[in-house]
Amino acid sequence: MDRPNYITPAGYAALKARYDQLLGVERPAIVEIVSWAAGNGDRSENGDYLYGRKRMREIDRELNRLARKMKAARVVDPAAQTDRAKVWFGATVEIADEDDNRRTLTLVGDDEQDAGTGRIGWNSPLARALRGATVGDLRTVTLPGGSKEWEVMAIAYPA
Repeated sequence: MDRPNYITPAGYAALKARYDQLLGVERPAIVEIVSWAAGNGDRSENGDYLYGRKRMREIDRELNRLARKMKAARVVDPAAQTDRAKVWFGATVEIADEDDNRRTLTLVGDDEQDAGTGRIGWNSPLARALRGATVGDLRTVTLPGGSKEWEVMAIAYPA
């Protein structure tokens, strides 16, 4: 990765919890099923064995992916931000377009983004355009549907 993979403490905790769940609960359960199924004879027609092996490979791939993400992650606590007048990582920003349609967004790590809840990834086009903005700044964002201008109405950080 050529750019830092910023993540909030809560986002990192979620990745770690998923990793621990897979490694400590799901994988051992599948290993037990595969061991039991292997003892039942012909493995070529044993659904439990075949499905178990497939599921184990999926879990191992996800464990590797999560381990890489956690290793590359740079945990940044938005509550520790000293320059609270500008939009930086972890900021909750209220923006308005030309028609005064308002949106409230929180800039989070790319691994924890969820557009449905207003959490946008740090490297998304809108987040990149908002970086360093202060209240009253106009920022133009080029999206697949065309360019749109947004005004920064408010900036907040967790306490």
